[in-house]
Amino acid sequence: MMHRIIIILSLTTGLSAQEWAGYSGGFLRVGMTARSIAMGGAFTAEKDHGFAAFYNPAWTAFLMKKQVGFSYSELSLDRRLSGTSFATSLPPTAGLGIAWASAGVTDIQGRNSAGEKTVMMQTGEDAFMVTFAQRVLPWLAVGANIKILQHQLPVNEEYKGTGIGFDIGLLFKSGKTTTFGLMVQDLSSNYQWNTGALYAEGRAYKDNFPTIYRAGTKFLIKSVTIVADAGFITDHESFISFLPRIGTEYTYQDIYYFRGGFGNGRIAFGWGLEYDLLTDHDSRIDYTFSLDWATQTGHTLSYAFNF
Repeated sequence: MMHRIIIILSLTTGLSAQEWAGYSGGFLRVGMTARSIAMGGAFTAEKDHGFAAFYNPAWTAFLMKKQVGFSYSELSLDRRLSGTSFATSLPPTAGLGIAWASAGVTDIQGRNSAGEKTVMMQTGEDAFMVTFAQRVLPWLAVGANIKILQHQLPVNEEYKGTGIGFDIGLLFKSGKTTTFGLMVQDLSSNYQWNTGALYAEGRAYKDNFPTIYRAGTKFLIKSVTIVADAGFITDHESFISFLPRIGTEYTYQDIYYFRGGFGNGRIAFGWGLEYDLLTDHDSRIDYTFSLDWATQTGHTLSYAFNF
């Protein structure tokens, strides 16, 4: 029965992923760290080590220590995705974070009007995020990301799309084993372009990111963590697609982690190791292999440090 459910989810989400994958800002929707990707990206209600604010900014209000995270994904078709994050608590009840996410495609062969090869080019997208969160009750927090966005195309160094976007999240901690989260991702996020750098009669226009409304939960049952999300993707006027995500993590001897999940049109599996660098359990390294609906693969390696 379970394998039938996974197949149905794979087919449904795979087809829907094709519908919204072409919208702007896709690099912010594919997942950032090895742990989150391995668990399907269903982290609306789960804290990601080293990247607490990425899936739900409200998590920074519950941080007890400072955290730093680094992540890199090597994807098929010469694609890459990387991220760096820092977050800390602001006593007594707030949290603050900054992060940078970058994606791009390398080894693009340039050609002139006659079809002759010219130079090798690349394209890139970047998001710089600032996070603030506040606990309004001991078990309830609200947070927001402000994102400064840029998209660089290879056709002209001066041709860049820039913009600002926002995320808003809520987090409810119901005891030690259950957490619920709500999230509005990419509220008013967009790229603004001006083709005057390319054409004499250029024009200004805007590429809006789809907005995703997400609800998620996390359950901790002994050594097993289960996370699940339900998302609704819209283009600000109409419904585009439904986004289900689910994942699980098994902890062995409190230092080894084994994970699997499905989400964002991908099946993923990974492992993690927690170890002592300067103090007890202050470091964590994670690896994940993922395979999407178009049989494109990805390898993600992440490192998190708490102090």
